[in-house]
Parts: sequence; structure tokens; C-alpha cells
Amino acid sequence: MAYDFDLYVIGAGSGGVRSARFAAGFGAKVAVAESRYLGGTCVNVGCVPKKLLVYGAHFAEDFEQSAGFGWSLGEADFDWARLIANKDREINRLNGIYHNLLVNSGVTLHEGHARLIDPHQVEINGQRYSAKHILIATGGWPQIPDIPGREHAISSNEAFFLKELPKRILVVGGGYIAVEFAGIFHGLGADTKLLYRGELFLRGFDGAVRKHLQEELTKRGLDLQFNADIERIEKQADGSLKVTLKDGRELATDCVFYATGRRPMLDNLGLENTGVKLDKRGFIEVDEQYQSAEPSILAIGDVIGRVQLTPVALAEGMAVARRLFKPEQYRPVDYNMIPTAVFSLPNIGTVGLTEEQAREAGHKVQIFESRFRPMKLTLTECQERTLMKLVVDADTDKVLGCHMVGPDAGEIVQGLAIALKAGATKRDFDETIGVHPTAAEEFVTMRTPVAG
Repeated sequence: MAYDFDLYVIGAGSGGVRSARFAAGFGAKVAVAESRYLGGTCVNVGCVPKKLLVYGAHFAEDFEQSAGFGWSLGEADFDWARLIANKDREINRLNGIYHNLLVNSGVTLHEGHARLIDPHQVEINGQRYSAKHILIATGGWPQIPDIPGREHAISSNEAFFLKELPKRILVVGGGYIAVEFAGIFHGLGADTKLLYRGELFLRGFDGAVRKHLQEELTKRGLDLQFNADIERIEKQADGSLKVTLKDGRELATDCVFYATGRRPMLDNLGLENTGVKLDKRGFIEVDEQYQSAEPSILAIGDVIGRVQLTPVALAEGMAVARRLFKPEQYRPVDYNMIPTAVFSLPNIGTVGLTEEQAREAGHKVQIFESRFRPMKLTLTECQERTLMKLVVDADTDKVLGCHMVGPDAGEIVQGLAIALKAGATKRDFDETIGVHPTAAEEFVTMRTPVAG
């Protein structure tokens, strides 16, 4: 049978665009459908604008610390509207780049909501198109719990477009999005509280990292409230919000920001017209080659719920394009040793196993850890400390995990991720000469284990 397209991609986020571009480059006839914005969550309401806001929030302490280096500044004045306008301009520029990347690589772009009619057909804007392969890359969507007054809360989608910086804000959640936004709002001057229903945020990260970040955020004056959950939200006559917690306490705030998880974006996608199956969490079930229970339909990225990170979606999109249209270049995605950053203030950078994971996997471990005040702060009043940690297999000397909390942690750990991916041992680290004076050199000068 002749199809209109070899590959029809639903969703022009990072993974979908990567797969479409490379499939077209391999000679396939490709179309992409997008109903919202080119670049998906990451470019529009995720990592890119969030990082810009993190940069903005960091200036407050830069101004404060500059006095130790001889600078005298007038009173700083922050303009939220200007930051958001500049952010919007940059995102619009990136949207244009994504548009050009697709069109210039020969991909047909359909703007609208695509729906599956059957395993080989989609309908969009009243038109039907057939495709040999259909790739679902529709990403995720933030979830706000079904509590009384939930309509008064916002998610990350709305946070990037607030007209004004709230004077008081309540951030709810214990994952990296909650921690990052709490740092952003606090750094920009809002009275910020972070509420989390568990004992300590960032579940799944190394225990020392979690504890160290808690200490540093507390030092900065961020109000952390653990074992706390919201029962209801009520709007007051003056426009403020009254938040009642499950323990009976009441909090007054101007904004409630929920970052308590994301769901796969499958609304009105027409999956019921196919044999695609969902797993128990509601994500599309796929095999190692991203093929669903319907042979012609594949899925990648956040919608499959594996590792929900932009670079992972890019790798999955590339793998699909290669397997379908350039099989001699196909390589499966390796989910081991994926480096991760949390752009909290201070940053977290991590790659490999946590100490807890290593012990649980049966490794006999040696732990190397260093906590120090960075050189940049020695002429200031700031008492922030950096944490660096290596998890080493005591039997093989292999470095199993590398963790950092401190300035530029993501930048530093990216380079170390290559070493860990290549199987570096602690001896390799010890025999590497450090770059002096830097914080990063601490990773190659830790000699004495703190635990085993």
C-alpha cells in the first residue's frame, strides 16, 4: 500500500523534532503535527525558560557578594515584567529556529491537533493522512490534585506567564521542579514557602545531597515545611488565598504553585482506535525499540514515562529514526550513567549510583566526601558550602556515582559523566591532575574515604 508519509510524528517537542529531522535526512517522507508550540515543554514551559529565571534569581546574591570584592552598588530594583518579556522574546526566537530546522530538513509541518483514526491514519484540521509508521511524542502535562479550590492554584505552565511576581507564594511538591521554582521565587524576593508531604525532598537522589541542600536552603531563609499537605484552598475577598493544611494549620498566600507530578499528554489522541496499550501508571507501553502493542505505532519521551529528561527524548528520537530508516547506524539508548542537574540555588549535579542504590545493589562501597566553602565566597559574609561526593566500588575501585551540590554543579558533572561512562576508577581520578584553583579539582584530590 502507498502511504502519504513514511513517518508521521505527533508532537514537535525535543524528541519528535529530532526523530523527524533525522528520518527526513535519511530519505524518509516525514510530517510533524503540533497543536501548541514548537520545541515542546523544554523550550516553552520547561528547562529553557526555567534556567533563564534561575539566572535571574541568582543575581540577588551576586550583588550582595560583590561588596567583598570592592564593589559598592546602589539599591537593586527587580522588574519581573521585564524578565518575562525578555524570556518570551528568547523563546519566540527558539520557536523560529525549531520551525526552520524542520522545514529546512524537508519535514512537512501540520499545525493543529492530530488524532489517530486507525493504526495507519491520522486526522488533523479535517484532513486525513496515512503513514507507514506513526510516532507519538506528545510529552507530559502537570497535574494538580483534585482538592477543593484547586482552580485557584497554578502549575509550571502558568508560572512562566504570571503578570506580577507574587509577594507570597506557596510551592507544593518535593521533586526537582518544586525545588527549582522555590529557589527562583525566593531569589527574586517573594516570601516563599516550600511544602512537601514527605520527610525530605528529592526522593531518589543521594541522601547526603538531599540533606546538604536542605541545610543550604534553610541558611538562605527559604521556609521548608516537610510532612505538610494541603486540604483546601479558598479565595479571600482581597484576592489573597487561605490555605488549610491537613494538620489544621492555616496559611495566607497570594499564589499556590503545584509541582506534584506530570501525566502523559494523551487527551483526545484516538488511542482507542488502535491496539496501543497503557501501563499501570497511564503511560504508553513500548518495547526496547519504542514500538507499542500496535506494530505501526511507536512512542518516545515523557509519554512513555521512562527517564523524563530532554536529552533522553533526543536520544530516543534518534534511535527510532535510525532503526526505521538507517538501520546500519542504529544503536540502542543506554539508560545507565545518565547525568542530571537540578537548577536549585545552589545547583545539584549527579551521575551514576547514589550511595543507597550502590549498597542496595550489593556493592561493597567506599565513600569519598568533601564539604568546603568555595574560594569565591572567602571574601564575603556568605557561609554557603559545597558538597562533593564519590561512591566507589571497594572491590573493583570503579567509581559508581558522582554527586555535587554547589555553583556550576551541572557544568562540572557533565565532564565527569564521560569518565564514569568510560568506566573510570578511583585511581584514574587520583592520577588526574587538577585545574587549580577551582572547585572541580576537589573531585581529583579526595584521598581518604569517609565511610565504607
